[in-house]
Amino acid sequence: MQDINFLFLIFAFIFGSIIGSFLNVLIYRLPLPREEKRSIFNPPYSICPNCEARIKAYDNIPILSYFLLKGRCRNCKSKISLQYPIVEILTGFASVLAYLKVSKYLFINNQINKMALIDYFFIFSFLALMIALSFIDLEHKIIPNEINVIGFLLGIIYTYFRPDMTLLDALAGSIVGGGLLFAIAFFYEKVKNIDALGMGDVKLLVFIGSFVGVFGAIFTIFIGSLLALIVAFAGYAVNSNKNIREYEIAFGPYLAIAGSIYILIGDKIKAFYFGGL
Repeated sequence: MQDINFLFLIFAFIFGSIIGSFLNVLIYRLPLPREEKRSIFNPPYSICPNCEARIKAYDNIPILSYFLLKGRCRNCKSKISLQYPIVEILTGFASVLAYLKVSKYLFINNQINKMALIDYFFIFSFLALMIALSFIDLEHKIIPNEINVIGFLLGIIYTYFRPDMTLLDALAGSIVGGGLLFAIAFFYEKVKNIDALGMGDVKLLVFIGSFVGVFGAIFTIFIGSLLALIVAFAGYAVNSNKNIREYEIAFGPYLAIAGSIYILIGDKIKAFYFGGL
């Protein structure tokens, strides 16, 4: 059984890195201006961002191709961003974490449990979307509506299969999560005249809330805010010439990290919190 688990871990990582290669396309193309007339599936193949030459299949092997090509395009020799293998590696590990989450009940009576596969699909989809939106937000300071809408719909569909959350729980998580962030954004904009949060962050909590419910949404806001504050103060300490009120960071990645923590070990977090009361 240990040999089988190890093989599944390897397969999970390889599968995740392949999906990571697609996420790189998503990260590059989604924020592009509409006038460039390029969509996720158009062109239906990978291209070099610099010379726009079509990338051959043997140059598009996740992780490996980057190092074989020494981080450069075969056609124009321009440098390829290190972001590409990083996204593929992170997505590979996300797939492994999703597998580990369901591995304890993957086999029942020596047969594959279909519910474990369903859980894997939705958990990995959640983590993969978190990776994509984080890299987009870090570079462009936006979170595309397409990701938030797809994520929210996946969360709603997931309630049909999962025994631990109903449709009402998912909707309540979305309303509470998005509502709290909207209230914070409204307060800072109207009372303090500070544009502290974008609507992309609010919509992101609607997405996350549909997966994690009310408690998970509150946890995500609290931990995400804490992580963002730590990074903001660390950045200010390095560059103290800038007013801390003017220090701008992308909030999405920190919400994504907090939401990912909860989707993976939320049951333990919730049990610890309520068990400690």
